[in-house]
Amino acid sequence: LFRSEAESSPCCPPVVAIGVWVLPDQLHAGQAALASLAAGDGPVLLLESEASLRERPHRQKLVLFWSAQRHFAAELSLAGHRVELIEAPSAAEAVPAWVRRHNLDELRLMEPADRSARRAVEALDLPCRLVWLADNHFLWSRDDFAQWAGDRRQLRMEFFYREGRRRFEVLLHDGEPLGGRWNFDSENRRPPAKGLQPPPARRFSADAITTAVIEKVERLASATPLPGLSRPFGWAVTRAQALEPLDQFLDDRLDGFGPWQDVMVTGQPDLWHARLSPYLNLGLLRPDEVLRRLEQTATQRQVPLASLEGCIRQILGWREFTHGLYHHFGPGYTGLNALEAQQPLPGFLWTLGGSGMACVDTVLGELAGSGYNHHIQRLMVLSNLALIAGWNPQATTAWFRAHYVDAHDWVMQTNVLGMGLWADGGRLASKPYAASGAYIKKMSTYCAGCRYDPKQRTGPRACPYTSLYWGFLDRHAELFRNHPRMALMVRQLERLSEADRSGVREACAALEWGPAPDARGPAEPSA
Repeated sequence: LFRSEAESSPCCPPVVAIGVWVLPDQLHAGQAALASLAAGDGPVLLLESEASLRERPHRQKLVLFWSAQRHFAAELSLAGHRVELIEAPSAAEAVPAWVRRHNLDELRLMEPADRSARRAVEALDLPCRLVWLADNHFLWSRDDFAQWAGDRRQLRMEFFYREGRRRFEVLLHDGEPLGGRWNFDSENRRPPAKGLQPPPARRFSADAITTAVIEKVERLASATPLPGLSRPFGWAVTRAQALEPLDQFLDDRLDGFGPWQDVMVTGQPDLWHARLSPYLNLGLLRPDEVLRRLEQTATQRQVPLASLEGCIRQILGWREFTHGLYHHFGPGYTGLNALEAQQPLPGFLWTLGGSGMACVDTVLGELAGSGYNHHIQRLMVLSNLALIAGWNPQATTAWFRAHYVDAHDWVMQTNVLGMGLWADGGRLASKPYAASGAYIKKMSTYCAGCRYDPKQRTGPRACPYTSLYWGFLDRHAELFRNHPRMALMVRQLERLSEADRSGVREACAALEWGPAPDARGPAEPSA
């Protein structure tokens, strides 16, 4: 009655019924849509949609997303919001009905990081007006990034990172970089040493909410096979929990992160890595607070500058850069395939093991149990193999997106398709990250006991990485002959005899990694 009277009165503005929909990777009380409406002034929706099952996500990823949402809904309710978390087969079946039930005139959402999520929302038949608010989960807005990119011929992370340091006044002294250098990357590439003993990473026990989600995922997995293991589950699912691994990283792991960030050690999947990316990407942690805490730690105790700068570069540099590029490049980026790679994904990717290569099976085994590998395992073991073997970049990107707990479309398009597979022809990375078995032997302990020899490119003990590396150069020699960072490698190839090059081609052709019977092609990410 009050509403109809207000609408009919010429002196009073109409009362508008407003609701907020919080998407699964926006779990922060300060996110733009929630912040636009006082607690209790309108209903808040969170959706647990089974539509994501068609991507066959890793079980740990599904548990993390759904448990974090349920915990966030409980926190919002305690803060006075009128929250509903709806379990439904899809958004189409739940959201329009929820809008009608609350008789909403306006539904507010924060702009999603993934384009696919916005498309999915806009495709819904909603009986109200949609209002998008700018994403505030990143330091750089999309407009600011576009202005920085401007008409630059090349968009390189190093220059973006320096601009970010200046813009946000991070690690500066009188406007100059602390230590006199912007980048200490050369000091952060040590190979593994004997006796490395990193502190154990913080893990959490499943509470009643998480246990219920695990049981639901296991029931669903009996009908729709999902990769990986759902137990044990040790990820943080609340903001309060996510702050604990941040504290632990600052106290016990930051010093060792720099020198050992590129090493890979059998039996030590965490090393000194922070493992904060899932929480940053879900909104449980914010990049600005992590940067502030890093700088505060450096004022409280002596921190190696190379470790401090290396970690800040990951957050202020690479994370912001790839998100900016994802939106700057636009939807056409998704289909790029500059190297015309068309090989299907091998069966061992879908079974998460069984390749016969110690490095690959170690990394996939760790992925099966946790839904996580650190960045060098992803880049130099899995993406490197996909690059030199010529796996289809769209299928590879979809596989990465489904299998990692910190994976979102904006993350994987740039990191896998761009940096890992060079499918964009160099728009993101100046050179392909192609490497032979020699790199893995230098930077890991994986080769010990492996049946393959990284020094051999042909013969029964030839390391597949070494054979495929030379095969990759052989296939693309003309493309890279005059490339400033690849020409030397092509000249090394051309020193081989024709018989040696023919042997490499035969060794590559003999690697028969057929697709698994249930392997699925690339799928559009769901909302």
